[in-house]
Amino acid sequence: MLLLKLAYEGEQYFIEDIQNIRNMLKEKNITIGISESLENNTHFVKIFCDDDDYNDRLKSIIYLYISNILYRVVIDVFKKREMFEYLTDTYFFLKHDELLEVEEDIMSVLNMQEAISDETSVYCMNRINSIIEVIRDCIEENDEININGFITFRMRELIGEIERIIDKVVEKYMVEKEYKEFIKLLKYFVDIQESRIEEVNLIVEDEGGYKITDSDGKDIFQDFISDLSECKLGAGVNVEDVIISGLITNCPEKIIIHNRELCLNREFLDTISNVFEERVTYCDDCKVCGKNKIKI
Repeated sequence: MLLLKLAYEGEQYFIEDIQNIRNMLKEKNITIGISESLENNTHFVKIFCDDDDYNDRLKSIIYLYISNILYRVVIDVFKKREMFEYLTDTYFFLKHDELLEVEEDIMSVLNMQEAISDETSVYCMNRINSIIEVIRDCIEENDEININGFITFRMRELIGEIERIIDKVVEKYMVEKEYKEFIKLLKYFVDIQESRIEEVNLIVEDEGGYKITDSDGKDIFQDFISDLSECKLGAGVNVEDVIISGLITNCPEKIIIHNRELCLNREFLDTISNVFEERVTYCDDCKVCGKNKIKI
């Protein structure tokens, strides 16, 4: 029973992937056959199974595998034909080395090499799944697909989704770039200042509150407030802004962060660690960690 027929012209690197489908399915106790032929420079690949083994589930599995393989073909074609022009036209303000960096990030996402870890990766995976679904629908229309014809006539409708993925990846890249520059600036302020205090304890309390004490246990948060007014920061700053500003102004030799698992804003703690680096230690088991405290 014929499950699927593919046709293409020229040399294609994905044939080995198609052949590997047989081995992957064999591990699932599913047996299929693959035949290849050449007619007038056109290659034909047929995937079939025994009549007794044929069912809609097997057909759906084959379509899914082939759709993923053809998705990679689409991405490869886009990279070769469209990627550079789109990046240089849309993100002309990026330097050459930045374009290379962001292109690497883009290809990692498009090739599904990134773990799903944040909102950006979820968004991109949804877009990728949409592309694969379009390819699958095209296959299901006739139980066959001409790959060259698909690239020629159907590629355009997929490019919009690919560009949306690119835009999301570049957006994340720019945010991370600005964050790194921000951290670099804060580190510079820390490096040029002398330490005004030996030790600061940052205690994370229940529901994400904070308490700031010195080595003697004295609450020094009000001192940080005073530093804030001297720095003339905006009135809209929050507690975390006050703490970071106070730490930079006082440049402590040692920062001990207690109960970090209670923190509701992990980026806040990451910023402190990135700016002060080896000066930061974490503690989860001391008399300070175990006390009940009043939140700020």
